[in-house]
Amino acid sequence: MTEPLLPSAAPEPPREPVSGWAFWRQVAFWVMMALLALAGTAVYRLLYQPNITAAVDGPAYLYIRPGADLDEVFDSLRQPGLLARPVEFGVLAHLRDLGAKDNPTHPGRYTLPAGLGNLDLLRLLESGRQDTVAFTLKPFHYLPQLPRQAGRQLYLDTTQLHKLLADNAYLVGRYGLDTATVRTLFIPGKLRLFWPTPAAAFLDSVAARHRRFWTVARRRQANFLKMSPVQVAVLASIVQRETAQPTDKPLIAGVYLNRLRQGQPLQADPTLLWPLHGLGTRKRVLNVDKKVDSPYNTYRHKGLPPGPITTPFPQALDAVLRPAQHKYVFFCARPDGSGYSDFAETFAQHKLNARRYQHRLDSLKVLK
Repeated sequence: MTEPLLPSAAPEPPREPVSGWAFWRQVAFWVMMALLALAGTAVYRLLYQPNITAAVDGPAYLYIRPGADLDEVFDSLRQPGLLARPVEFGVLAHLRDLGAKDNPTHPGRYTLPAGLGNLDLLRLLESGRQDTVAFTLKPFHYLPQLPRQAGRQLYLDTTQLHKLLADNAYLVGRYGLDTATVRTLFIPGKLRLFWPTPAAAFLDSVAARHRRFWTVARRRQANFLKMSPVQVAVLASIVQRETAQPTDKPLIAGVYLNRLRQGQPLQADPTLLWPLHGLGTRKRVLNVDKKVDSPYNTYRHKGLPPGPITTPFPQALDAVLRPAQHKYVFFCARPDGSGYSDFAETFAQHKLNARRYQHRLDSLKVLK
């Protein structure tokens, strides 16, 4: 019995040699892949690779003023140490037409976190998501000092602010205050504001802080004293100029309130310096100052002056709203130079306190 024959394997077809065209076609393919990889790397670098450098003194900020064009923005971004590759950002910004009519720059202050890439930086500027600035309102004695103070911290039209502060009709209509009492609107402290802030918006922000301070409880305390918030602020401005010691403020407020109740003139030395523009430049009051012809002369005129002599801190306002209860109507500086005051109910006791203080001054003159 014979075994069946198995079919033999088919012979492999002969391999054709690779032609020159096929070889170069493969070379071209790999070259194209390499170019695409390089292009992808370049695109990634252009869009996403960190371009904002880390600053040693905190976050970096970009300030864009109203009306700034793209060149001004580039000039700000080219400041040393801000962008690692400013040319790349410029290329991308031009490709997206940043600064054009349909894609304008937005004014403001922008925080630029370290490691931010070009695309995220561009989106931030296109969105207009600006920061707020921690504006510190400091005490001031005279209205012209305010625009200068605000202009140092904000991009603000100081000329317009001057005009608004001098416009009696505007102040009365919007805030119920005139040019003399508008200074009671300003309570020193911190505000969060946009860097480019219009003058009217600045005043509205100050007014909002004023409303937040004057709570129902504080207004009730003012009513108990038979005083308006403006009158409280006027008296608080005097108290603030009389002492820097927190524990003495309620005591001095009580002295002045006692004088008002008894119909006595306040006889507050700081009010003599205000019409002479001496607040902040003079420490002592002379007898000749008591003759100044001004409604702020509380030696010649009874009651409160027509406006504050400075912008009082919240602590001074609260000292008037919660004064110390006592019968003192006199006070004078202690001779130890501590900044505290000695208080008296009678003029005779006050003269003894004043004599001790004067004796110290005379001793210091001898030592000099």
